[in-house]
Amino acid sequence: MSAFKLAVNFLDMTNLPERLRELRTKRNLTQTRLAELLDINPRVYNRWEQGVSVPHIDTVVKIADILQVNLDELLGRAPVTSKPIVRNPKLMEIYHELDHLSDEEQQAVITLIDSLVKRAKFNEILNK
Repeated sequence: MSAFKLAVNFLDMTNLPERLRELRTKRNLTQTRLAELLDINPRVYNRWEQGVSVPHIDTVVKIADILQVNLDELLGRAPVTSKPIVRNPKLMEIYHELDHLSDEEQQAVITLIDSLVKRAKFNEILNK
């Protein structure tokens, strides 16, 4: 048996269903949305939260990345130490890339985001 298979066999996944549900809801994600981000069928994801089946280790790593936790936090071996910086994983990915932009480009992004946020708040007030 390879060392990788041996290590995977020793992972304790008993807390995974509860932890998936907890972390997903704290990040305001539906099961369907998280399944989309993982590029899987929502029924497959639902089976993980129900404890009927468990994801492959590579998928567990991807889930941890999307939920912005480490593997110990995801598997319940450690408390969750921080809130996600940005709940939308795609937006978080872009957020990390912004530092590579020039100051001028960053200012343009700030202006654009600021105007979108203000427009959303304005629309929210109008719809009340």
